[in-house]
Amino acid sequence: MKKLLTIILTIMLITMTSCDKSNSSSIQPTTDDPSTTITTPTDDNPTTTTEEVVETANMTLTLKIGNTLVDLFWLDNESVKDLKKHAKDGLTIELHQYGDFEQTGSLGFALVSNDSNMSVGPGEVVLYNSNQICLYYDNNSWSFTKLGHINLSKSELRELLAEEDAVTITLGLK
Repeated sequence: MKKLLTIILTIMLITMTSCDKSNSSSIQPTTDDPSTTITTPTDDNPTTTTEEVVETANMTLTLKIGNTLVDLFWLDNESVKDLKKHAKDGLTIELHQYGDFEQTGSLGFALVSNDSNMSVGPGEVVLYNSNQICLYYDNNSWSFTKLGHINLSKSELRELLAEEDAVTITLGLK
């Protein structure tokens, strides 16, 4: 009976000592390159504060084509929420003419996407390939994630988007 009790206590002791509460994110990995540092967020140092998330969520995403602020209805989806985070400090993107129906440009980063095959028309704003934003002034069909719709007529859109090989857009929050 003593042996059984000793074995049980030994197993419990080993099990309990392996349940250390130390924070594994404070351990720095060893690398051959001394300039490489891997940092993981901890509860003491979060990368985004709750206040920033709430502030961004309560703000409206804006779009300027050149110097023209356009009225745009943004969808309520994860891609738009992700885009808002990137537009917090202003985001300028150069778009280029493609196929005589859209202006498209690289975001320089990837967004959350949920692509599906769809037909789009004048005014549609879509995410293509998770990292490109496309503004349509005519019709097309492809696999996209829809972001929103610009509230302008086809002729107004053609004037802003179709007459130049490239246009600059600016995304921001207000």
